[in-house]
Amino acid sequence: MGGLARYLAARAALIVPTILILYTLVFIILRVIPGNPVLAALGTRSVPPEVIQEKMHRLGLDKPLYVQYFDYLAHALRGDFGESMVIEGRSIALDLRDKIPATIELAVAGFTASVLIGLATGTLAAVRRGSLVDGAMRIYGIVAYTLFIPWLGSLLILLFAVRLHWLPAGGRLSPLTELHVVTGIYTLDALITGNLPAFVDAVKHLVLPALTLGIVLGGPYTRLVRVSLGDVLHSDFIRAYRARGVREWRVLLYALRNALIPVVTYMGLQLALLLGGAVLTETTYSWPGLGSYLYDSISMRDYSAVQGTIIVFAFIVGLVSLVVDALYAIIDPRIRY
Repeated sequence: MGGLARYLAARAALIVPTILILYTLVFIILRVIPGNPVLAALGTRSVPPEVIQEKMHRLGLDKPLYVQYFDYLAHALRGDFGESMVIEGRSIALDLRDKIPATIELAVAGFTASVLIGLATGTLAAVRRGSLVDGAMRIYGIVAYTLFIPWLGSLLILLFAVRLHWLPAGGRLSPLTELHVVTGIYTLDALITGNLPAFVDAVKHLVLPALTLGIVLGGPYTRLVRVSLGDVLHSDFIRAYRARGVREWRVLLYALRNALIPVVTYMGLQLALLLGGAVLTETTYSWPGLGSYLYDSISMRDYSAVQGTIIVFAFIVGLVSLVVDALYAIIDPRIRY
């Protein structure tokens, strides 16, 4: 474990330059885009020049670029991501704090759905390799990841919300549902406070966006599990298990554990991206998370909001990568660092 600890410490140290690189790129791109960000944030051009100058001075946008760069970075290191250009006096840190729980809830639900769908379809394809079932699962694996999320989301909304009236079309809670917010993760808050109606309502609002992510992201899992598990099932140690009379379901469990290494890698990457904000899914279902917040901030050229969101996203990606590396050693004892 000493080698693993040293490796994880080195990887943790690399999170800092990763954040700096992403922040630098975003800073440059935002400044290269033509137009005045204050006018874009205000949404009108009929603003007196002195008002524009005053707002730019207050936001520090009239300073030299290198001063803006280091000023924002110094404040970000202290957890201060500045103020919104759109909402006067609104702290970006407060915005991110409010949006992160919604993204975590959607990311965990979508991640769980995609893993369950991918493991089930991939295992079925590997066990029935060469059959019609295998062919159907392979087609699903190829097609699923190419689906356009807004199209699939709109289709599910049309079917389950508009036609069947089984599920809500968007949002996190119904307008009349009362819930005492503790963590910001509504399903968890409902359980903590013992509010069963709010829990059921929150789950209903979560089903369609989670299912959309599960269907789309489950495709690559299907292909990974099929290939990896198929190879393991034909390995010598699996033949030895079967020769000893080990039950087939136990053999399958042993094989699946050994086939999970490439799958865990993909899990980590997908979870990091989902926690960073599934932009298309959140905008399709009016889900108020990091993804929709980043989309709105880019649309309004809110420099502080975009930069703060990217920094948080980079930190999440680095953190999840550390967890994935640690899981390698747990899943496969042969791996040494």
